[in-house]
Parts: sequence; structure tokens; C-alpha cells
Amino acid sequence: MRGEVRGYRLRPGAILRNVNLSREQLTLVKLNQADLSMADLRGTILNRANLSQANLTLAYLDGAMLIGANLFHAILVKASLQRANLRDAILSGAQLVEARLTDAMLHGCQLDQANLEKADLERADLGGTNLQGANLSRTCLHFANLSYANLNGANLNNAELSGTNLLGASLEGAHLNGANTLANLAGSNLERANLAGANLSDAQLSRAVLASANLEGANLSGTNLYRADLRGANLTGATLEGANLEGANLEGALLKDTDFLWSNLSQATGDAMRREDLWDWQELEIL
Repeated sequence: MRGEVRGYRLRPGAILRNVNLSREQLTLVKLNQADLSMADLRGTILNRANLSQANLTLAYLDGAMLIGANLFHAILVKASLQRANLRDAILSGAQLVEARLTDAMLHGCQLDQANLEKADLERADLGGTNLQGANLSRTCLHFANLSYANLNGANLNNAELSGTNLLGASLEGAHLNGANTLANLAGSNLERANLAGANLSDAQLSRAVLASANLEGANLSGTNLYRADLRGANLTGATLEGANLEGANLEGALLKDTDFLWSNLSQATGDAMRREDLWDWQELEIL
């Protein structure tokens, strides 16, 4: 790797504010702790580059290649990474507040403990990504791919999840208060997840694990919960109108003031299923 490009010396800790290094070949470059704020790196090849703890605030990385790059604890606040390829990159603890990552490739990335608050990840590919403990509050994840991602302990409060693919994802202990979703969560692990007040209407949650999850006041109307594991879940005040709970396990679930109107509870199990008041709606006269 050349030590000087376009007259700029490229080394750890370098001050490179506002530089234009667009479309350069910078594979394996060592720019850890460098100041690249507002730099133009559009289309730049930075595969396996060391950018750990670098300052990339307001930098332009649209279409950049960052495959396997090290961005550990990097600052990417309000950076633009649209259509960037960050496959297998290390972004643990990175600051990505309000970053633009639409259509970005983040498959297999390490984003544990990263701060993605209010980031735009619409249509981004985060399949198999490690987002354990990440902050995704108020993040836009419309039509993003999060299949088989690790979201254990992640903060998804008020996140936009419509059309998001969370097939097989693990959200154990995650927080989704007020999240708005029309998502595919089939087979996902949401054990002990905090989903209080979440809008999960018409979501796909078939065979999902929701044991001991907090769904108090959640909107699950029209949701597919076929054979879902809801053991010990808190469904107090939740709305399950028209939901499919066929074969669901509700053993030990809290069902105070839960609305099951027109829901399918056939073959659902649990002591609560023997409560007559759950079936009162079936006796209503159809006029």
C-alpha cells in the first residue's frame, strides 16, 4: 500500500479532513485513529483496511468497498454509506447515529454494541449480522434483511420494521417498545423480549419463541402465531383480534383483558385455554 496518495500521507492518526480520495485503491491501508471527517471516499476500495477508531463523521462512502474492514469503535455519525459493501466488516461499538445505509451490504458484520439510532437501513442486507446489544432505536429498517441476525439485548424501541425479514433471528431480551412492524419473524427467538406496546399487527410469527416475553398492550391483530411458544408471556391488555393461534402454547401466560375476538385458538394449549370467558365471542349471535 502506497504511503502517499494524491499528495496526502496515509498513516495512522493522519489528519485528512475534507480530502478527496474517491475511487482510489486503498486495500489494507492503515488509517486507524485518522480524522477523515467529511472526506470523499465514494467508490473507494478499502477492503481489509484498518479504520478502527477513525473519525468518519459526515464522510461520503457511497458505493465504497469495505469488505472485511476494521471499523472498531469508528465514528460514522451522519456518514453516507449508501450501496456500500461492508460484508464481514468489524463495526463493534461504532457510532452510526443518523448514518445513511440504504441498500448497503452488511452481511456477516460485527455490529455488537454499535449505536445506530435514527440510522436509515432501508433495504440493507444484515443477514447473519451480530447486533447484540446494539442501539437501533428509531432506526428505519423498511424491507431490510435481518434473517438469522443476532439481536439479543438490542434496543429496537420505536424502530420502523415494515417489510423487514427477521426469519430465524434471535431477539432474546430485545426491546421493541412502540416498534412498528409488518415483518417476517417466523421461527425467530424472542424469548424474554420486551415488546410492550409494539405494533405487530399482521406480522408473521409462526413457530416463534415468545416465552416470557412482555407483550403488554401490544397490537397482534391479524398476526400469525401458528404453533408459537407463548409460555409465561405477558399478554395483559394485548389485542389479538383475528390472530391465528392454532397450536400455540399459552401455558402460564398472563391474559388479563386480552382481546381474542375472532382469533383462531384451535389446538392452543395452556391452563388459560379452559377459561370460558376466552370463548364468549363464539357465542355471539351473527346478525
